[in-house]
Amino acid sequence: MANVLIIYFSSYGHMYRMAEAAAQGAEGEGHIARLVRIPEFLHPGNITALQDHPDRRRNAEDSGISGTFRVGARWEKYEASQTMQQHIPEATADDLRWADGIVWGFPTYYGSMPAQVKSFLDLSGSLCASGELEGKPTGVMTSAGSIHTGHEATLLTSIIPLLHFGMIYVGLPYSQNPEYLTADAIGGSPYGPSTLAGPDSSRTPDERELRMAGRLGARVARFAAATKGIR
Repeated sequence: MANVLIIYFSSYGHMYRMAEAAAQGAEGEGHIARLVRIPEFLHPGNITALQDHPDRRRNAEDSGISGTFRVGARWEKYEASQTMQQHIPEATADDLRWADGIVWGFPTYYGSMPAQVKSFLDLSGSLCASGELEGKPTGVMTSAGSIHTGHEATLLTSIIPLLHFGMIYVGLPYSQNPEYLTADAIGGSPYGPSTLAGPDSSRTPDERELRMAGRLGARVARFAAATKGIR
């Protein structure tokens, strides 16, 4: 039996649902899963949705690409999502120590991980110096506005800091995930599960995307159990 940490950051709830699916995948194989969230930056001035004046956000609803993104409506969804996740405990370095395997989940921000996640990793530098995460299997999930907005780039670039911590990256092989061998507009790749949130974040994760998230949770759990003695 392995301890599997599902650590995620979710602005609009998409990665929250994917994280739940990953936890269920690990638990379905008889392992212990712990779900924790990386918190939003505390100062409201650092929240992107607050940087525009409310009137400007409303006016943007009817103009150009901002109209597609529906900035004002996204803020309402953001607030509702944050309230929905309040019962999930905030992540700590001790959670990382507890884990035998770790699944990370976060949205795509300009083709890379959000600053909130990078900051969490930066502040966990003592674990890198001590080697406490070395040899632990890990995988990454993400969400993106569409198939064109960088979900694969985010997964690939996120491998780099995890390797600095000495973790062993686990992906999703084709033979076990036939869902992404399709022309349908869904997430998923050999680098890890992903979900398409839609330009206005109104889409919910497809059942096929959730299945892939569950398989990643189970896959990381299996590797964690197998390598526990070696570490």
